[in-house]
Amino acid sequence: MILEFTVGNYRSFYEPKTFSLQAQGIKEAHDSYLASHSRKKYSLTSAIYGANSSGKTNLIRAIDTMTGCVIDSVQLNDGDKLYYDPFLLHEKSEKEPTLFEIVFTHNNKQYRYGFEYTQYKIEKEWLFSGSGKKEVALFVRNDEGIGFDDNFSEGDVKIENINDNRLFLSLCAQLGGPISKSVMSWFQSDCNVVSGINNENYRAFTKTSFLERTEESHRALQLFKKLQLGFNDLTARKKEEESHIPERLSPQARERRLLRSIIIESTHNVYGESGLVCDERVFPFEERESDGTRKLFDMSGPIFDTLQRGSVLFVDELDAKMHPLISQQLIMLFNNPKHNPNKAQLIFTTHDTNLLSSHLLRRDQIWFTEKDSQEQTDLYSMMDIQFADGTKPRNDSNYEKNYIAGRYGAIPYIIND
Repeated sequence: MILEFTVGNYRSFYEPKTFSLQAQGIKEAHDSYLASHSRKKYSLTSAIYGANSSGKTNLIRAIDTMTGCVIDSVQLNDGDKLYYDPFLLHEKSEKEPTLFEIVFTHNNKQYRYGFEYTQYKIEKEWLFSGSGKKEVALFVRNDEGIGFDDNFSEGDVKIENINDNRLFLSLCAQLGGPISKSVMSWFQSDCNVVSGINNENYRAFTKTSFLERTEESHRALQLFKKLQLGFNDLTARKKEEESHIPERLSPQARERRLLRSIIIESTHNVYGESGLVCDERVFPFEERESDGTRKLFDMSGPIFDTLQRGSVLFVDELDAKMHPLISQQLIMLFNNPKHNPNKAQLIFTTHDTNLLSSHLLRRDQIWFTEKDSQEQTDLYSMMDIQFADGTKPRNDSNYEKNYIAGRYGAIPYIIND
């Protein structure tokens, strides 16, 4: 479970901004939407609103970039470039490091891990465990070297073996350190980012789930039937001529072959002159169904995998191509303890203002991005807003109406001709 994420000097973010899932002490009717950890409560879903080019996608990209830095660090050679993409509209920003820090839980333990880096060098890196007064620095890396706690004995490695551009965490994990391997595994399997626009990127994953008839595919099919998308059933089969995919192929080529080899078919009713069902007909799913239905199918793999494993899913543009009521159903899957017993989290960007009036989100689950006068992204929640009279948004306010009216900011300002 993710508790907090901080980003600085990355794309449209210059000054460090923190996105928090910690629930505020407010009166809301949706306490069931929260999960508990160390006597604190955290949100299972969160929506991020903002005008186009305000930085919503950059927040999701920041999570993805941090994850990529951690996972790919083990493969770097000395002198390889890092994923350095700083803010470009300040005279000093291209000489300053990018900052990423994330607070999360894994295997019933809480960690705070972060690093700062430039084009070719990790400038600082740190890993803490626990929270509050019980937080312990497992290791800290800076210009003076790397220091580690006695509880992090795996940090006792030959420091000269680490390149300037490589994360110390990845070196410890590569050498079998149990704590560092656990932290790495969270990034590798429990923190996932998908696009709500380029949904074909994970179509093969979903197709495989339906081919193998997993529990996740069964749950997805039940959702499709509930939404009445027009078909009675979905089945998967494999082309006989492509049943074997050579191991020598690159991962990208194997993905393409796998995508082509699995055929999804949808079953529709056929109606007689009386208007009653008289037969069924099977169609190739990808040729027959709408863009929105295909997107929902593609997304169902990551969504139900996330729910099954209790992990975290970030979705950029959740509502793209989909009806608002379908977006609401997806959010309800994560908010409902019956469907989400493992406390999985869904964090998404959206332009769908209907969600603001759907009573699916608490005030502390609604976040906004907005550019300031220097083109920097500001990030704030509805709980951070204070009106001119000193009051804050009430829980009985019409959030959708107020947002469109500009009371919360984070909307496009259009110049009249």
